[in-house]
Amino acid sequence: MQLNDVLKQRRSIRKYKKQFVCIDDIHQMIEAAILAPSWKNSQVTRYYIVEGEIMLEKIKNTLPEFNFDNVKNAPVLIISTIILNRSGYERDGTPSNELGNGWGYYDCGLQNMNLLLKATELGLSTLVMGIRDAKQIKDFLSIPENEGVVSVIAVGYGDIEPDMPQRKTFEEITRIYEK
Repeated sequence: MQLNDVLKQRRSIRKYKKQFVCIDDIHQMIEAAILAPSWKNSQVTRYYIVEGEIMLEKIKNTLPEFNFDNVKNAPVLIISTIILNRSGYERDGTPSNELGNGWGYYDCGLQNMNLLLKATELGLSTLVMGIRDAKQIKDFLSIPENEGVVSVIAVGYGDIEPDMPQRKTFEEITRIYEK
């Protein structure tokens, strides 16, 4: 599949089939994520894969009702985190600019996009969720204090095929300065 085809095919899926996802596919998704650039090659993103029935239920219960319903049949959840105070920071611990940890979140977004695109290429569907109880997730998965939970990503086989939502045009989002 060509990159442009993957870009056009990827969707946020809010209904999943009850169908097993091969761990080799998840491995390929994480390997694709690893290839993304990061601030000074800091590589601060970490992934926690949840596929066991008991832990899936616990993590799904940290989501608001609408997202719980969206992913109730998703067989895999991937929690992305960042190591705090590293990306966007000097060696002495001071922020390199006004964004501070914003660079770590940015880096995580780059990695997550690679992960989503690889999932699409593999025929898998995804939904990235940012509304969740991060403290409960950290407790359930024993995530270290120096990591911040960024997102919960549902992975599975979609049970719907939504159309692409309207996108803004090049002209609407771009300004060109020639002088």
